[in-house]
Amino acid sequence: MIASAIGGPPRLVDPARGRPDTPARLLLDATAEGLVRFDATGQIEPGLAERWIVIDQGMSYIFRLREAQWSDGSPVLAEQVVAHLRRELAPGSRNPLSPFLTAVDEIVTMTPQVIEVRLRRPRPDLLKLFAQPELALWRSDKVGGAGPMRIVRAARSPLLRPAFDPDRADPEDQRRTRPEQDVRLIGERAARAIVRFAARDSDYVTGGTFVDWPLVGLAAVAPANIRLDPAAGLFGLAILTRDGFLADARNRAAISGAMDRAAITGAVMQGWEPAERILPDTLDSAAPPALPGWSLLTPDQRQEQARAAVTAWGSPVHLRIALPPGPGATLLYAQVAASLLGVGITSERVAIGGAADLQLVDRVAPYDSARWYLANGCAVCGEEAQRALIAARDAPTLQERSRLIAAADAALASDTAFIPIARPLRWSLVAMRLRQWRPNSRAWHPLNRLRDDPN
Repeated sequence: MIASAIGGPPRLVDPARGRPDTPARLLLDATAEGLVRFDATGQIEPGLAERWIVIDQGMSYIFRLREAQWSDGSPVLAEQVVAHLRRELAPGSRNPLSPFLTAVDEIVTMTPQVIEVRLRRPRPDLLKLFAQPELALWRSDKVGGAGPMRIVRAARSPLLRPAFDPDRADPEDQRRTRPEQDVRLIGERAARAIVRFAARDSDYVTGGTFVDWPLVGLAAVAPANIRLDPAAGLFGLAILTRDGFLADARNRAAISGAMDRAAITGAVMQGWEPAERILPDTLDSAAPPALPGWSLLTPDQRQEQARAAVTAWGSPVHLRIALPPGPGATLLYAQVAASLLGVGITSERVAIGGAADLQLVDRVAPYDSARWYLANGCAVCGEEAQRALIAARDAPTLQERSRLIAAADAALASDTAFIPIARPLRWSLVAMRLRQWRPNSRAWHPLNRLRDDPN
């Protein structure tokens, strides 16, 4: 099987040193298991841990490791697992998940095959975080991880093959694999990946976002091969500066209300549902998602409110909007700029990382907590919203956490630090022979879970 992942060349990247792109995450997930991992449907399945129990009212997770081997044949030991997890979560780590694992108090070795994760406060979503590729366990880029696949040909496009697992293989297994179980992983631009798939030179394209969605319609790809994930996460504009016009929460709210979300999403893809609130659902909050004050107004009333705010300001309002390159981002910017111009605000498109007033946030949620949405929507928040987020993070009980999350949601809705537009758009191109591909809210599809189980 040939799989194209949109991004750079696949390489083993230490998540403690930064956020890996899609090809790097796929390579990590394929060659290195975490304690647990995601199956084809986005549900938790065993990884290095063959089983686990939760005790002490959710304050302790005990994992029993299965008999596993690193790619060099040496056994996986509990002390190695503990050392790796400690490093990924240590102060100063750039692992993108470490800010959401502050509840972890201590990780200890109990026996050569048993480890314990002790918490400061309950975290029922801990397993979903441990299943992320960023917490896959590997020793180094030379030794690698413990499977479920191995790199058998290291190159710019590595060749992967299922690893022999004595715990899971049939006793008669002679460590032979079928050629169709091999995966050649390619990292490339979306245009090349789409053309390769359309020419039937690959079986799979993954990592598609709104940025490159317009290219899919230009290629001769059968509709049955185009798959969309019901991805849960954030898609909108984070407000980065609080100077001038953006210093006033009422002005920030006016801008949010003025956005023609149906036109913005429809310009990229028909049927892409817009969103007006940060939280998609109640999740672990004690209250339904907070709605912005302008949500009860008609579209005309929203625009009139924004025009009045701009007029009252008395000076020209100009906003710099940071977006990634790509045709989908161009279509999105055109409609955002039109919404702003309609209320008297001019805008300028700048690159991600440049000086900007607003910046696009497009992230899939790694787990189902309202606090993740609020924290990622709060690039620059007011003091009240920041205090509410910290209090929710540090809550000693789940009941108190839920109450404080609801307070933080209300604070962010009033503060208007984030302008929701939609939910993340994630697409794949899938050959019909890959019968195990399943849409899921994580938009994550392990390479070893795309075909039928040969056993």
